[in-house]
Amino acid sequence: MASVSLKRKVLILNQSYEPLRVVTAQKAIVLVYLGKAEIIEKHPTLMIHSIMVSFPFPSIIRLCNYVYIPRKRVILSRKNILRRDGFRCQYCGEKSQPLTVDHVIPKKMGGPDSWENLVCACFKCNNKKGDRTPEMAGMPLKFKPKKPIYLFFIQQEIKYADYNWKPYLFMS
Repeated sequence: MASVSLKRKVLILNQSYEPLRVVTAQKAIVLVYLGKAEIIEKHPTLMIHSIMVSFPFPSIIRLCNYVYIPRKRVILSRKNILRRDGFRCQYCGEKSQPLTVDHVIPKKMGGPDSWENLVCACFKCNNKKGDRTPEMAGMPLKFKPKKPIYLFFIQQEIKYADYNWKPYLFMS
């Protein structure tokens, strides 16, 4: 039998089933063993074995007590604008590099530094648009920019998401 890596990822849910974070299986197993969490979904074929007991390999665990976590703010930054827009120019749709961040309503016209006014743009489109609005430049946006929720970034950080996680992370 192949060895099971305790570095494998496990989704932790709050008592209310709200996704909190992703941790290693080792951390999840300790939480379950100490009675601080329960296994909601287990891996169908994997088990953790010791000399005395076998333990189901967790995929999703839920905390036994509710943990109050203040709403995490998504910080407005160049990196987060690029991530929100999928590293794609919002004018032409290309994924060319390097990318810039463009003000939809230029600063010169009073456009703020906000989630709703900043988009990812390639150099070509950014220079073509210049200090004009998309309407003035005849360059409509691919989508209306908005502030993402924290769950969006949890979804993006997960390189390998267990199929069982999808309903808890609102992924299709």
